[in-house]
Parts: sequence; structure tokens; C-alpha cells
Amino acid sequence: MAKKIAKKIVLEEHFLSPGIVNYWRPTVVDVEPKFAEQLYRRLTDFGDMRIETMDRAGITRMVLAISGPGVQAERDTATAVAKARESNDFLAREVQKRPDRYSGFAHLAMQDARAAADELERCVRELKFCGAMINGHTNGLYLDDPSFASFWERAEALGTPVYLHPVDPVAPSPALDGHKALRRATWEWGFETGSHALRLVFGGIFERFPRAKLILGHMGESLPYLLWRIDCRARLYGVKLKNPPSHYIKQNIWVTTSGMCAAEPLNCAIAALGQERVMFSVDYPFENAEEAAEFMDSVPLDEKTRADVACNNAAKLLGL
Repeated sequence: MAKKIAKKIVLEEHFLSPGIVNYWRPTVVDVEPKFAEQLYRRLTDFGDMRIETMDRAGITRMVLAISGPGVQAERDTATAVAKARESNDFLAREVQKRPDRYSGFAHLAMQDARAAADELERCVRELKFCGAMINGHTNGLYLDDPSFASFWERAEALGTPVYLHPVDPVAPSPALDGHKALRRATWEWGFETGSHALRLVFGGIFERFPRAKLILGHMGESLPYLLWRIDCRARLYGVKLKNPPSHYIKQNIWVTTSGMCAAEPLNCAIAALGQERVMFSVDYPFENAEEAAEFMDSVPLDEKTRADVACNNAAKLLGL
């Protein structure tokens, strides 16, 4: 095994709080029950099991976020707001037990944009969280909707990154009918989340809020590979932006390596966005932390780039 880097920070890493479990259970109905129970044990553990996994992988800090969809699947707004706050308070108590190893992303009830903005500010200022993770659309409403303007205004003012995490689409794509293995993490989630990010770009969110910060997992949900094509078709269809779409992807979006242990997409993301925009992550417990760490330690990179991707970029972006 290659010699481990001194430090690694990971930031697409999941947990469950007591009031959120029932939103998560439907996401594993197709998973073998024994494996689903193993995931549950890891998601609800903040002690030896998680810390030992981090130590074996050379991970010095893990930024924790709710395993989706969380309260974004809740139909009652008041319930969603209350449960999000409860979950954030729960996470803050766990982080306080190991502040040297854990940090937190806020969980937000996007059913009420102003309440979500207020909760984000509380989490950043009072609970010392370093951003938020939003699990895609909220009951079919995407983050480019005008109703979210107050949320983006607050996130920009706070300088707080928003991690856009995959979720099931509003309706399953008929193109995948008959191929169950293509749904969710294999292909469906990447398309859904990349499309959501492009809605923000094409919808002018980053023109209106030029200091907004968005994080995408899985090497950017294929967007780094498609920048030229996206710009070309935007011109063809007369998209009214001050700059090409790739400008906003390069200026407002960061990506992580979560769930992608291959040199080719890593090299593409670095070439397309710059090494300062790419950050290491695992997607624990759904991916193997030691496998991801071995990839980060051994993939051919110059050592400055390796250190930036493994740790420095996340530390700078999240203020860690």
C-alpha cells in the first residue's frame, strides 16, 4: 500500500438522527436486509466504529450530513422545520463530543425558504457548522425556483457552501424501465443531480448571487466532461446569460471525489475546473473508506495537487 498522506478531510459522509430514520428507510427497501441493517448501524454510530474507519483510512476530519432525503420528503412544512432543527441540535451534540474529528453540515427544511435561511444562519453562527447539504428537489421543487431567492441571498451573505446531494427524481425515467440496476446510484441520481445543478446555472442563480458556493459529489455529476457541449448548445438555444454556462460552473461549483475511485474522471475534473476546485470524499458508509483512501494515496498526481485535493481545498472552502 502507498504511504498515506498526512491529512485527509471528507465531506459527503452520512449519519442518521432519531427523528429522521423513517425518511431514510424507503431508500433501502431494495437492499438486502442484512446489508441495510449494517448501514443503519454505521449511520447511527459516532463512536469507535466510525473513528476506527477514519483512522484506518488516514482521515483526520469527517463533515457529517443527514443521509437523505431527510425532512425534504416531509409534506407538512411545520413538521419539516421542527425536525430539521431537532436533527441539527442532535448533530451539534455529537460533534461537540469529538470536535477534533467531526464537523457538521446543516439539514434544512426547504419547504420554507426563509425558515431554511434562518436555520442555516443559526447552524453556522451558533452550532459552528461549515455549510449545508440539500438532498436535491423538495417535493418536486428545485433550487432555481424564485421562491428560494431569500435562501440563496442568505447563503451568499454567510459565505456558506451548499452541498447538492442526489435524491430520487420526481418521477422515474421511462428510459430506464426494465433495467432496475440503472436506477438510483448507478445512473439515475447522477443525471438528476447534474440536471439540478444546470438548472441553477441556466436559471441565472449564479448571476444573481455571484458569490454563492455549490458543491457536487461524484466528480461533478459528469459536468466537467461536458463543458464545451453545454456552452455550444446554450449559444444555439439563445440562453441569456452574461457569460457561458461553463464560466459559472468554474466559478461557483466545487466537486468531490465521493464514490469515484478512478484516475480518468479525477484528471478530467482537475483539468476542467482547476485543482483548487476538487476535494476528496468517501460517501461513508455507502462506499468503502479504505478503498477511497488507497485511491487518493496512490493515484498519479504531483504531491501539491494530492495534498490540495485530499485536505487543503476543503479546509479553505469550509474554514476548517
